[in-house]
Amino acid sequence: MAQLLSVNVGLPRDIEWKGRTVHTGIWKKPVNGRCRAGKLNLEGDGQGDLAGHGGEQRAVFVYQIESYRYWQEQLKRTDFVHGEFGENFTIEGLPDDTVCIGDRYQIGSALFEVTQPRVTCYRVGIRTNEPRMPALLTGSGRPGFYFRVLQEGMVGAGDEIVKVGEAKERMTVAEINALLYSPNHPRDQLKRAIAIEALSPGWRSSFEALLQSGTSPAESGNAGLIPAAAAHPVKSGFRRLVVTSTDQESADVLSLTMKSSDDQPLQMALPGQYVVLRLQGAGGSPLYRSYSLSGSPSTKEYRVSVKLEPNGAAGAYLKEHVRVGDVLDVSLPRGNFLLQPGERPIILISAGIGATPLLAMLHELAGTRSARQLVWIHGARDREHHPFAGEVRRLMRALPHGRSVIYHSRPGLDEKTNEDFDAAGHLSLSVLREIGVPGDGDFYLCGPASFMSEMKGALASLGVPPTRIYLEVFEGGEPLTPGIVRAPTRPPHVPENDAKTGPLVSFARSGIAAHWNGSLYQSILELAEACDVPVRWSCRTGVCHNCESGLVSGTVSYMPDPLDPPASGNVLICCSRPQNDVVVDI
Repeated sequence: MAQLLSVNVGLPRDIEWKGRTVHTGIWKKPVNGRCRAGKLNLEGDGQGDLAGHGGEQRAVFVYQIESYRYWQEQLKRTDFVHGEFGENFTIEGLPDDTVCIGDRYQIGSALFEVTQPRVTCYRVGIRTNEPRMPALLTGSGRPGFYFRVLQEGMVGAGDEIVKVGEAKERMTVAEINALLYSPNHPRDQLKRAIAIEALSPGWRSSFEALLQSGTSPAESGNAGLIPAAAAHPVKSGFRRLVVTSTDQESADVLSLTMKSSDDQPLQMALPGQYVVLRLQGAGGSPLYRSYSLSGSPSTKEYRVSVKLEPNGAAGAYLKEHVRVGDVLDVSLPRGNFLLQPGERPIILISAGIGATPLLAMLHELAGTRSARQLVWIHGARDREHHPFAGEVRRLMRALPHGRSVIYHSRPGLDEKTNEDFDAAGHLSLSVLREIGVPGDGDFYLCGPASFMSEMKGALASLGVPPTRIYLEVFEGGEPLTPGIVRAPTRPPHVPENDAKTGPLVSFARSGIAAHWNGSLYQSILELAEACDVPVRWSCRTGVCHNCESGLVSGTVSYMPDPLDPPASGNVLICCSRPQNDVVVDI
């Protein structure tokens, strides 16, 4: 008979870790006496990161004393205590390779149902003082599992665990865990998993994504784990393209049009994607910059449009040195800022150079004479700093349900309302209300960081769900650092202790390059953090794939090896090291 050995709870607290503050509830301590199990958690318990832990589907985390003994043997440890792995219930019996999703158990006066395996993160490594633990737990098939509380009640150490029901489709916690995290995802097993009603929605979505993925896993990676930022992997490397024209679009925007140097067709870009250019920097060192494609989709030519910043090294190089007939190294198109299918209205909102990816979308919609309702909203300083104004007007004429709204923040004295612009001022919540943007639409935003933040807030005030707001962030991406208490952010920079030797790691979207020093950094992720490059991660050991990013060029090695390799052309930065000069798409 299985038994509840210890009930463990703990409220979130701040701890210091690698010079940062982490807000976490992983420190659990045994309860004296009985404890109430509620729908969302145990009495006296809490989670620091509700996106990854807690809630109805993950109300109670369960871990077995048999797994404790396993880790004591494997790690030669004798210091583990109940709650060490962050579990609420330390139990005897119910191993992961026997318990099935949907099994129901009576403990005390409460009724529980198994919903999913544990999703490990870096905090269990902090708690156990073993950084490898997230990968060890998942790879060993001993992750533990979560209970949903079907009937609230009182529980306590010493209670028997009585099985009272089970799901029709029988798949163990260990089988479900391996189906997502191992390289093997048999379709029949995926269909079986999806048929289990008790399986939590997050895991169901991952299995549905794997089932819908029709390409080879070796090429596409793990569709159930790959983040949106890396969901359209492409081959690494550069292609030689010839500059066919240079066009000054406005006072501070230059466009370059390029075609193949060998008359072979280019890869068709998806509207909203970008390419990485390899340029020559000062002293002969390479410069890597990401630029959105701003023209119509084509296999014959690419057009990029670049803002000429006062101290911008790449823009200055393009302006002063690149001429028609020159050859540039250009990556394949990449990125996930894409038009969504469907019939909902489309609202394109940009400021300054942020118009470029949205302009490519506008080209696509105009080329197909889309019947969808469309609103183009753009903010510029004045007519001299408003690129593509005429081009947008021409494209809008092809859209039967399209309208354009232009705001100039500082229009010139000779500018005419309803001709050069529609209104003076900055885009804001009041402007969106005045325009009457359709609240049931898909919203695409691109522009400076402050503009994006304000527009996101404005759309939230209008009741637009976050799932229908799509962002393109030029300088890196939106970070994901679960549990890290927000500290003042710095612009990306070369670390002070850059060795000036060793492989050069370039972060293309952030415009930063630094040398690898294996004595200082354990992974490309740690180097990116030293550069204050925006990064995404959770497990830091090659399990969760949140850190998966495009590998624009170069090769890497892994330590530890990921449980399931990333898609071809991508890299897991949390456990990889450069073998030569590499360019990462962050």
